[in-house]
Amino acid sequence: MELAISAAHVSSARMATRLIFLVCGLGMSSWAPMIPLAKDRLDLNDANLGLLLLLLGGGSMLMMPTSGWLVGRFGSRIVMACAALVMAFILPLLLVFSTTTALAVTLFIFGSSISTIDVAMNAHGVQVQNLYGRPIMSSLHGLFSVGGLFGSLGLGLLMRLGLNPVYAIVSIAALMIVITLTQYKNLFPLAIEQQTIARFSAIDEKPSQGHQRLMWLRGSVLFLGMMCFAIFLAEGAILDWSAIYLRDIKGITPEFVGVGYAAFSIAMATMRLTGDKIVARLTSKTVVIGGSLIGAAGLSIAILSPWVSGAIAGFVLLGVGAANIVPVFFSEAGRLPGISPTVSIPAITAIGYTGLLTGPALLGFIAQHFSLSVAFGFLVLLLLLVALSYGLKGKVN
Repeated sequence: MELAISAAHVSSARMATRLIFLVCGLGMSSWAPMIPLAKDRLDLNDANLGLLLLLLGGGSMLMMPTSGWLVGRFGSRIVMACAALVMAFILPLLLVFSTTTALAVTLFIFGSSISTIDVAMNAHGVQVQNLYGRPIMSSLHGLFSVGGLFGSLGLGLLMRLGLNPVYAIVSIAALMIVITLTQYKNLFPLAIEQQTIARFSAIDEKPSQGHQRLMWLRGSVLFLGMMCFAIFLAEGAILDWSAIYLRDIKGITPEFVGVGYAAFSIAMATMRLTGDKIVARLTSKTVVIGGSLIGAAGLSIAILSPWVSGAIAGFVLLGVGAANIVPVFFSEAGRLPGISPTVSIPAITAIGYTGLLTGPALLGFIAQHFSLSVAFGFLVLLLLLVALSYGLKGKVN
């Protein structure tokens, strides 16, 4: 029997999903201003820091295939809530652990929670978008960027006001818990998600294990995954390395090292909150190619400018350009013919998060042997490759 889904329920689910995206962005970006503190606390060089950050990506990759199964088995609502609570409880530990081993294990768990909530909230967002009848993925990711803004600046500002760093990060974690618990009831339960997937995907929602692996190898899935790989790597580089870049290359004071990621997040949030209208008016090809070229130009300015303001302006342009690319990819993954979103979304997210797995270490080694500016130059080439590849391939159908 088909469940009745009211417009009010869809609207409340849309708002609740936006707030879960906010929680994810808040938790993930709060780690950014803690990275220089961890580097100094553990006395790490760039290469060793890159290896440590590899553990965050490792946790993400480990949970990625499992996350899709968990969403299909229990529903994205339960998976989102559990992952958000784990992220919130882990966050303060990243600030206090003083051994490399302890921080590595904690980062691994932190990365696992990020990837789990990422898969679940995007899968849920696609189903809400299908029932809502208009593009909403950009605005959902916009709230992630708003969370990125408050997370990257919040810790530094609270410390600047004299609050103990531990109390500051506990306050942020408590806010994440409150939002998650209060919004849980508004998210779609498993039955509604299954009904929506069956209605809009027109496929068997319980494919065999072997058939799932074959769907991961579809050309359309792999192409979107590789595009996500490049964009995730570029976005992750700003999270992991912008604070180090501004402090060590541009000479900014430690209290304001989070301003680079904050500027990037403001640009991302602004473009994504208005991005649904942009995506509805323009083609996916225009959004992806134009955004990649703008992002490449922004990073080039950040590298070449001798001023801190120039570097921050470059991060802003990268945020403007990259803002709506990933939402386009997730929307396309959610409606690939003959492939369930519980398979396609974890697949492209897993490939994309490989950028977070390999990116920090790769950039760290480049920075160690050349410079962090050269490492950022590699990202410029990667963004140009995205523009060229998508221009040749066009929209995945």
